[in-house]
Amino acid sequence: MSLQPSATVILEAIGQLDRVVACTRYCVDVCPAIGRDRIVVDDSWTANASEIMAARPDLVIAAIPFQEKSLAEILKSGARFLGVAPKNLADIYTDIASIAGIMGVPERGEEVVRAMEGEIAHVREQAAALPRQRVFCEEWGKPVIASQKWVAELVEAAGGEFIATPGAQILPEAVVEADPDVLLAAWCGAGDRVPLAKIMRDRSWLAMRAVREGRVYCIRDELLNTPAPTLIAGLHALAAAMHPQQFPLVWGMRCITDVIEEMPVRNAPLV
Repeated sequence: MSLQPSATVILEAIGQLDRVVACTRYCVDVCPAIGRDRIVVDDSWTANASEIMAARPDLVIAAIPFQEKSLAEILKSGARFLGVAPKNLADIYTDIASIAGIMGVPERGEEVVRAMEGEIAHVREQAAALPRQRVFCEEWGKPVIASQKWVAELVEAAGGEFIATPGAQILPEAVVEADPDVLLAAWCGAGDRVPLAKIMRDRSWLAMRAVREGRVYCIRDELLNTPAPTLIAGLHALAAAMHPQQFPLVWGMRCITDVIEEMPVRNAPLV
């Protein structure tokens, strides 16, 4: 049973999706390949022991930190339990290896990690000679919260400098003062529906350089906030936002000045 979208994506990447007996609706959103024939249960923050027991899983994978009540519900179910709480890319690689090991396919986990590391290295090499871009990327809008450390690492790999403290709240005025070259919004749970023009106006950001130059993008939630192989597509979105002349726009991006139609992700394998 997967109570965490990132775990579901990892299970797909290591070829073990058919062993998932139950998942959350967020897992289905991020990983359509899981289909509609799985039992749909509450997530890591609202876990319910009776739902878990009804699905009779051998293992429950969930995210931490939890609410204390949710953790108690998971433990009450009696199922084996694996909690994941990655902070950076190294932690994500460890989670992939751990899940693959538990599922009995450690070599597939190693392959997935190598593929991710290889693609990140490839983008880093392509961006090395390009002008460094100062980037602000947020994972939430009220209050404004900067994206996680793994996003900052991907920004750096794609030829940028992350201007905020990852995962920390920041005042809108501090972003104005920093005046980044590129503004990015990837709000948790919002998909690609971040109202870019509205937040620029409401925060008095219209005079910022990135806004004047049309370098404000929404990147789909799952591409940056799901700590799993989907981050490779997020990496390519970051590279395209920072260096549009060298990296093609990909599915999951929306610019404040354009509507990017549905298009396949190019040069961004999900490994």
